[in-house]
Amino acid sequence: MAVRIRLKRIGTKNTPAYRIVIADNRSPRDGKFIEEIGSYQPLKRQDNFVLNLERAEYWISRGAQPTDTVASFLKKARKAAPVG
Repeated sequence: MAVRIRLKRIGTKNTPAYRIVIADNRSPRDGKFIEEIGSYQPLKRQDNFVLNLERAEYWISRGAQPTDTVASFLKKARKAAPVG
């Protein structure tokens, strides 16, 4: 089973909002998912995403592949995470 970390759209027309989810790559974009690990609101200027970095790292260690957009969120979250 190939697992992806990707976006699931939940917003209405002209008001996009997304959830960052772990899903089988065969399931549709807004369909069944394994776990929700964050959210993304593209219309907000600052702090427009929330991500559980610990769970994302867990799934990546298990072989999950992030999409390009989610990979950029992971990069930003790792940079902002406190060192220690």
